[in-house]
Formats: sequence, C-alpha cells, structure tokens
Amino acid sequence: MNKPVEIKFKRLRKELNQIPLPSYATKGSAGLDVYAALEKPITLSRGGIEMIPTNISVEIPEGYEIQVRPRSGLAAKHGIGILNSPGTIDSDYRGEIKIIIINFGKEDFIIQPAERIAQLVVSKVYSAKFIETEELNNTKRGEGGFGHTGR
Repeated sequence: MNKPVEIKFKRLRKELNQIPLPSYATKGSAGLDVYAALEKPITLSRGGIEMIPTNISVEIPEGYEIQVRPRSGLAAKHGIGILNSPGTIDSDYRGEIKIIIINFGKEDFIIQPAERIAQLVVSKVYSAKFIETEELNNTKRGEGGFGHTGR
C-alpha cells in the first residue's frame, strides 16, 4: 500500500466548523467526499449553475493536484454534475475550494447544508516540455480523429 500524500488544510469560517471534512466513504474509495458548507439550503434550478463553498483551503504538495469530480449518485438520480469536470486544484492555490455545480436534471434540486456534493481525487502531476519541430513520427492512426474509427 502506498503512503498517503499529506495535505494540510484549514477551515475558513468558524461558524461552519460542523461541516464534515473531506473523507473517504470506504477503504477502496479513490475520491474523498466533499461537503456543501452552507448555512441554509440552496435551490439549484433546472439548468442552473452555482459555486458551492466547502469552507476549506488546502496546501497541496508540489507535484500533485486535486481533481474535482461529480458524485455518481447525484448524477444518476438527479442529473447533477460538475462543470469543467474534472476541475483541477493546483498546488499553488490557497483560496477556498468551491464546487461548480450544474443541474442537468428535469427538476429543481435543493442542495442541503453538509450534503456530499463532489469527490476530490489526489493525483500525481507530470511536467512536460514542449519541443517545436517541423516533422512528427507517423502512426497508423495519423490525423484521424473525432469518431474516425466508428461511433
């Protein structure tokens, strides 16, 4: 088993300290559930978009990121998704983590205080060096894209 990556965090508003911290639901979970840091419910109308606060900021070690991903239950049952999914929290960001939620569903959706609204996945980041060239190696696929191998 890999040693966990240590990520420092701080709560931003004392009056919301009862909101649970991000946590793994099961031993095999890849993502930590993150909770809505709300004082009262918010109605997310059909097609609506809201930035939901989490009341935490983090210090991610250099070489890592946190990806923000939707929760499958909210997506399947209510049509609730995350815009720019997966979102990226960079190692040098120190502001509050906010989750950009969209309602793709057919009905309004009420987000409750302390409700699980997304997952946070810690991932290794690899740096790349782009090198300009006049030629690229050929492959069997070549320039084919956007469904060229079928649906």
